[in-house]
Amino acid sequence: MPHTQSPHDQGKPSLSWSLPRWLDYLLAIHTKSIDMGLARTQQVFERLSIDFATSTVITVAGTNGKGTTCRFIEKSLLSLGHSVGVYSSPHITDYNERVRINDKMLSDEQHLEAFMAIEQARGDIPLTYFEFATLSAMLLISQHKSDYVLMEVGLGGRLDAVNILTPDMAVITSIGLDHQDWLGNTRELIAIEKAGIMRPDIPVVIGELDVPASLTQEVARFHAKASWQGQNFCFIDEGHCWKWISNQQSFTDLPMPQIPMQNVSTGLEVLLRLGLELTEPLVKQVIEQTSLPGRFEVLQQRPYVIADVAHNPQATQYLFERIQAMDYNKLHFVVAMLADKDIAASLTPLLELDASWYLASLEVERGAQAKKLKSHFHGHKKVIDFNDVADALKSALSEASEQDLIIVFGSFFTVSHAKKVLNLQD
Repeated sequence: MPHTQSPHDQGKPSLSWSLPRWLDYLLAIHTKSIDMGLARTQQVFERLSIDFATSTVITVAGTNGKGTTCRFIEKSLLSLGHSVGVYSSPHITDYNERVRINDKMLSDEQHLEAFMAIEQARGDIPLTYFEFATLSAMLLISQHKSDYVLMEVGLGGRLDAVNILTPDMAVITSIGLDHQDWLGNTRELIAIEKAGIMRPDIPVVIGELDVPASLTQEVARFHAKASWQGQNFCFIDEGHCWKWISNQQSFTDLPMPQIPMQNVSTGLEVLLRLGLELTEPLVKQVIEQTSLPGRFEVLQQRPYVIADVAHNPQATQYLFERIQAMDYNKLHFVVAMLADKDIAASLTPLLELDASWYLASLEVERGAQAKKLKSHFHGHKKVIDFNDVADALKSALSEASEQDLIIVFGSFFTVSHAKKVLNLQD
């Protein structure tokens, strides 16, 4: 995360500024990193005259699975010959990751031009870093007039900046406990916030299997045309392969995906609800080709180093299941997390595994110190704390043999730092 300073210290914004300097400025122009509400973003959006009239807009919310669901839909649409614009956040190593046009990032110059347009349009309206970045993405994607636009909802749904858009379809991937300071401390309350991306009489695809009653009630309140995982479509894991069944179509002998099967299943239903024709060869090809950085991503072999952005209980449970299916000699965990996450519940699934733990302080805003992580380990013999992710990972690498497995997890920042250590930044 860039170092913040007062906007008065920055000088007047200019196209001659570098991207890092602009990002510093965006961090400094609002007193809060999160300021829930749509009014400010809506005002600037209207001043910019952003228009998605020629595109099919899909907004995607969920505690986990947004990025991989969007990625599968994106790859499928491109394989079918359509143009696609995608907005996702946060990024891992490069701010430009947040916007993809036909699976390609845009240049720094294009982002700077969008920043300048928003800066001029906002006047004295304060915008958070996320709101500014979201408006920039909307402006850039709208300029390309893609056939389909996928907008990942970063925080909740109802009050997220993305929700100023009226989508043609909404997707809710999962409901879990995260961002509880802003969204509520129960799945019932969080489901209501996620449901805020729905609109009357538009399709909504719901990938969550364990549906809170409040989500069912919100679907009825919105009169949304819902398609439910487990009712209207489902996936069946057969070990070496899997099958997908819906009210419209089914596929068998599918290859095991690199991303969660549940999210591939959700993506397939979205594609059919869009009225697209899917063939089994195309579906199998896209499944084999779809992956996403930071989602059980292999950073190196011998020893294996795998990075995952898992930062809540639902995600770490899935990480636990993936690890159990692997062969390795010894297991090493490198973890750093944000202080406002449910650290205890997130660590719990993985504490069942026999492993050495390398706990790192995360030196970013909201970052947890290693000592806070360590307080959740009781009687565990193999726990060491470090000042930062770099030191923790280097120590794990020095201790691991070629047949060992190192898992780096806890946040997008953690994965980014690990990639720097291994010189994997783009």
